[in-house]
Amino acid sequence: VNASSSRINPTIKIRVLTERMFKHLRKWFVTRFWGRSRQRARLVSKDGRCNIEFGNVEAQSRFIFFVDIWTAVLDLKWRYKMTIFITAFLGSWFFFGLLWYVVAYIHKDLPEFHPSANHTPCVENINGLTAAFLFSLETQVTIGYGFRCVTEQCATAIFLLIFQSILGVIINSFMCGAILAKISRPKKRAKTITFSKNAVISKRGGKLCLLIRVANLRKSLLIGSHIYGKLLKTTVTPEGETIILDQININFVVDAGNENLFFISPLTIYHVIDHHSPFFHMAAENLLQQDFELVVFLDGTVESTSATCQVRTSYVPEEVLWGYRFAPIVSKTKEGKYRVDFHNFSKTVEVETPHCAMCLYNEKDARARMKRGYDNPSFILSEINETDDTKM
Repeated sequence: VNASSSRINPTIKIRVLTERMFKHLRKWFVTRFWGRSRQRARLVSKDGRCNIEFGNVEAQSRFIFFVDIWTAVLDLKWRYKMTIFITAFLGSWFFFGLLWYVVAYIHKDLPEFHPSANHTPCVENINGLTAAFLFSLETQVTIGYGFRCVTEQCATAIFLLIFQSILGVIINSFMCGAILAKISRPKKRAKTITFSKNAVISKRGGKLCLLIRVANLRKSLLIGSHIYGKLLKTTVTPEGETIILDQININFVVDAGNENLFFISPLTIYHVIDHHSPFFHMAAENLLQQDFELVVFLDGTVESTSATCQVRTSYVPEEVLWGYRFAPIVSKTKEGKYRVDFHNFSKTVEVETPHCAMCLYNEKDARARMKRGYDNPSFILSEINETDDTKM
């Protein structure tokens, strides 16, 4: 019997391991592919980009972007900006090179015209299109090698030199300014502000709150920080109008308020779920069935550049954990320094939490009602003399 059982056990183990392997593969496949197709559409991505497109825009409205050409250039992606940068300089150099070649051709300065020995050209040493291009480059970039130069022979060349110099300064100022402005935009500073992956709902200070953790990855502060939120959901008015992406204000606070945050270490901001909160009628059982998107904004001024920046992220119902709180993240070392462990930044811990805000407030009201006494002003205590009618 022992021999047969020893032969059966390896077979059972292989079958169990095979079943587990197929179970994990099936779970991974469902989460990887089928789960992605069920993801909710969100207006703001986790990194703050807006998922919206404009359709049926009139052709006349498209030209409005050219009126504000500076903002349009700044909003371009780097590959398009560098293409415009290179094209602007190369195009202007080649265009003015053609003009210099035309001037030399009209004045018969080119070698094919066999100019006389006492002939004075408009531009010295322009013998072809390549030489004209090099002279245009030297003029616009103010290199001035000294081999090619304009003479006082023709006024056309002098006017063209002045015009190219002025236009070259304009192109150089605009393009270099656009590159510098894009590099110094506060949008890059916003990348160093991070939010927790999930929002949690738990009790804080005896109240049911929605909590989010936010951290500044740089040691430089954000001055005048202000944090707030918007709840986006589809609502139907009493008149029957359906409003898609209806916005509801969500107030977030920390213990010191929601303005002028001392943003030196990660902060846990919270929204109190009271009777005025849109989360008041939600419960742990029906949270995933809700259709909303919570967008959180953080505005502040960069300390080093004094530029205003905005950081934003969003949370859908699947990213809101009911009955959890964030794990501790700040500790104090033996040397007296405060240490922030970002390994626990988005880590959550399950805690005991009421399954709905209404239940918590009803429980509080019941407890307060039990402790409360009532006076009856019409109650009068009267003494009654008891008599014993039974005689032995």
